[in-house]
Amino acid sequence: MKFAVTALALASTLFLALSGCATTGAGGGTGGDGELKTASDQTAVEKRASIRVQLAVGYYQEGKHEIALDEVKQALAADPNYADAYGLRALIYTSMGQFALADENHRHALRLEPGNPEFANNYGTFLCQSVNKPLDALRHFDAALKNPAYQTPLSALVNAGACSIKNRNLDAAERYLLEALRLNPALPAVNAGLARVYFERRDMQRAGFFVSRLIETARIDALPADALWLAMRVKRKLGDRTLDATLAAQLRRRFPGSPEYAAFERGAFDE
Repeated sequence: MKFAVTALALASTLFLALSGCATTGAGGGTGGDGELKTASDQTAVEKRASIRVQLAVGYYQEGKHEIALDEVKQALAADPNYADAYGLRALIYTSMGQFALADENHRHALRLEPGNPEFANNYGTFLCQSVNKPLDALRHFDAALKNPAYQTPLSALVNAGACSIKNRNLDAAERYLLEALRLNPALPAVNAGLARVYFERRDMQRAGFFVSRLIETARIDALPADALWLAMRVKRKLGDRTLDATLAAQLRRRFPGSPEYAAFERGAFDE
């Protein structure tokens, strides 16, 4: 039985203090009066570092990795313990394929803020997707989900579900993804993930239900190759060929060199 992690899932969360919060991030921390630390508690040094990190985020999102790294370097020159800078640098290095450096920066960010759920989710994503360590990854997703201050648990739930599929633990995947479904029933990654779970269990009725929801809630021309191929296989198992031509055309046009298109070409609908 072949398992695949849908490309709709496993995404890092790029939060990185864009609201101007200080180095405590989402993991907590207090100001001098014992209250939770907010933007007004930032020192001048923290503000300089925050500005540099925000600039680095923009360059990172534009794919200008070298410039983003230089901005991160200047943020750390201002504040060597600015956790967000290490968290962002980990994402940049991952995008560059520098996995050893990415791992080092993820771990350093978590050493500085061990309770930060965003860092935990990002490190889990890295471990599952980039270095194929799903069991280690799940521990970090679970740590993020246990934090009551976590503002985006949906991200960790979807990532944990996709990683559990990769680890061939369909029961855990179903549990994570059903909780994600409760939070956002229209999210394509949730419907794609649940369709995968039930397809692997050969529960085609449920798989077909979530494939239909996926097609209803997402643009077909935005679906990745594995989701398109999954939809085709499920629909064929159910005797529904109405979307065959549309899905096949998407595979052929957008992913001609993909394993999914190769499988379609040889008619491997039962693999």
